[in-house]
Amino acid sequence: MKVIGVMTKNFRFFYELVQLMREHRDAFVSLDFNEDVPDTVGVVITTREERPQVRFRKVIANDRPDLALEMARSQLKGRESFRTLVAGIDPGSRPGLAIIGDGRVLVAETVGSPERVADEIDRYRKCFQHERLIARVGHGDRTNRNRVIKSIWNSVDDIEVVDETSTTRRTEEPDADAAVSIALGSGYRMPFPPEVKPTPGEVRDIQRLSRIESGGRVTISSDLAESVAKGEISLPEALKAQGRKSSQ
Repeated sequence: MKVIGVMTKNFRFFYELVQLMREHRDAFVSLDFNEDVPDTVGVVITTREERPQVRFRKVIANDRPDLALEMARSQLKGRESFRTLVAGIDPGSRPGLAIIGDGRVLVAETVGSPERVADEIDRYRKCFQHERLIARVGHGDRTNRNRVIKSIWNSVDDIEVVDETSTTRRTEEPDADAAVSIALGSGYRMPFPPEVKPTPGEVRDIQRLSRIESGGRVTISSDLAESVAKGEISLPEALKAQGRKSSQ
């Protein structure tokens, strides 16, 4: 029988994960980054930061030990599949993302940017067998919401926009918590990808951030600020572009 391999130097993550596995009597082995993974290991658990260091085909990288263990168990079972996977997304500059399989929470985390949501969904859809994948996105923060929708448009079967007014935020990761509530809700189906059109206030705020980022030396143009708001370029890239324009 294949066992779970744990490969991490994060003491807190390791301790919490091992406690959970001992409570549930999961068979596991502790692994070192410099060692080959034994044939008895069916899946390796590590943190997201340490993922690039793991040389193994089946890896679960998640900073929450409970979710990482749930995903590892699903990988080991192999035959487990879900009729419907639902991706719930709480939009923002760092969106909350939840993956629910047939009503069971499989993943709940915070993602680095609206565009990264698509990468995360693609990663998790490979972890969990399913027949259909639906995304439900909270209706708030229109610009980041539309950035998320555009990024995941070709990664899911359907996209719904959900009224997130009543979503609750009770945990240490409030955006992830809200994403779970959004995933469990229902909304209206998006018939086509939306246009990402930042508001004048959002553009001005990014210009303000450019002054802070540059120590008051540079204010990027409204065109560059709009590109940042759309997720087309990063703020550091915009500052470099503005610097090139100024030197010409």
